[in-house]
Amino acid sequence: MAADDAKSITTPAVATSPPAAVVAMPILLALSLGHGMNDLMQSVLVAIYPIIKPSFGLSYTQIGLIGALFSCTGSVLQPIVGTLTDRRPQPYSMMVGMACTMSGLLLLGFAPAYWVILLAAALIGTGSSIFHPEASRIARIASGGRYGLAQSMFQTGGNIGTSIGPLLAALIVVPNGQRSASFFAVVALGGALLLGWAGRWYKAWLEAHARNGAKRAPMADSGLTPTRVWISIAILVALMFSKFIYMASLSSYFTFYLIEHFHVTVDTAQYCLFLFLAATAAGTMLGGPIGDRIGARNVILASILGVLPFTLVLPYANFFWTLALSVPIGLILASAFSVIVVYAQSLVPGRVGLIGGLFFGLAFGASGLGAAGLGALADRIGLDAVYRICAWLPAIGLLALWLPKVGPRRLG
Repeated sequence: MAADDAKSITTPAVATSPPAAVVAMPILLALSLGHGMNDLMQSVLVAIYPIIKPSFGLSYTQIGLIGALFSCTGSVLQPIVGTLTDRRPQPYSMMVGMACTMSGLLLLGFAPAYWVILLAAALIGTGSSIFHPEASRIARIASGGRYGLAQSMFQTGGNIGTSIGPLLAALIVVPNGQRSASFFAVVALGGALLLGWAGRWYKAWLEAHARNGAKRAPMADSGLTPTRVWISIAILVALMFSKFIYMASLSSYFTFYLIEHFHVTVDTAQYCLFLFLAATAAGTMLGGPIGDRIGARNVILASILGVLPFTLVLPYANFFWTLALSVPIGLILASAFSVIVVYAQSLVPGRVGLIGGLFFGLAFGASGLGAAGLGALADRIGLDAVYRICAWLPAIGLLALWLPKVGPRRLG
């Protein structure tokens, strides 16, 4: 199966080579750590919301617009970056992405006005949009054919970074104020150096294949008609929106919900957000290997639809049960993303960068639209009502019943 899938990837992702197999784990670990650094810095933007809201006199709508600009910047650019790198790989583009993120963090820490915060959010989003498509491609090359495992490792690093962000914000940003957000620029510098090493490996991989006369592999056939493929992609897009809009309701507004509904302190709310985000990291790590075993379609169906009972109960739970329910919600819902990416790549073989950019971009876009829309809705009807409405979003997971089985069992 691994060999068949490897043939479906366009240059440089041709059949898995001995060099990729030898260095797969070090490269995957480097990419995972780099992804963690990238997403840790992104989460600082979200974690700083409770600080900048009162200091700048912002409404929930304005808070949502910050998230929307950050997310939509990444959403629009990532498929473009992915398409360009499908045609012409850029081994050191990940370092450029880190430089953009570092600039955004420095601006965020010293922003004197709301519009500067918006500019900082756009720079951080741009950095992520440059990082994700090429990093996802390198992870697939270094996978040795275990695509689910590779994507899970890559994305788990991001989830761990996202979960640590609020914790570090509670320890560093909350007591020291807005300017301490600029301290995280040091993380961007470290990430650039690490990803430069991974980029050198990738460049050597490309050069080795060029010297060996590697040609563009013929595009494999998923066995589906073009209409069925695009219907399946549309279903995956709908599932992504349901997943990430619900995730946005927690990642962007969970701290506010806990503060308003249960009257906890900002520090306590940040620790609670860390608990939820840590559960999402665990779920992401589990999803890919399970998908390699039982099939991507099965994991997608169980993840999106299986979380529904928990989301329906959460708006009516007390403080203890709200925290308890946030763990299985994060664990189950997060298990789908890496599997969705692998499944989509099996539907459209040979377009690794495009699919990676498209779905990472959709994740950003759905999160951004969700943050903005839910913020505006919260200003009108309150956060309690927003959570009662969002509880039904995972019901869209029923659409997964119409996804076709692609290839052998490991792809579902």
